[in-house]
Amino acid sequence: MAKRPRGSARRRRRSDADAGFEQLVERALGSIPEPFARALDEVAIVIEEEPSRDQLRESGLRPNDSLYGLYEGVPRTEWAADWAFVPNKITLFQIPLEEDFPDAAELEHEVRITVVHELAHHLGIDDDRLHDLGAY
Repeated sequence: MAKRPRGSARRRRRSDADAGFEQLVERALGSIPEPFARALDEVAIVIEEEPSRDQLRESGLRPNDSLYGLYEGVPRTEWAADWAFVPNKITLFQIPLEEDFPDAAELEHEVRITVVHELAHHLGIDDDRLHDLGAY
């Protein structure tokens, strides 16, 4: 999910704030209703500080663009019986989310939106369809 350009990245050490961010992610995951929640069993959920340059480039973004989350894998709608299993992964990028949403309530809301957005990609729903559905 691409967002607006932001300032230069900063590196930091893991802290209590990271544990708080992990709790936001857990709450977002816990709020996914059935039957969609079952699809989470097929996807690894990872928290990274920031996207790599390769992830930005592959997403069609510039180095100063924000990326809040990324789905990597094969969407369910493209699964076939003769394919080898490819791990599916949703990565949430903590620093861009925290920098762009400093208010705790807004951050929690955006984390949930990002989780739902990336899970939708796993389910085969593209950005155009998400927009048509009013997801953003």
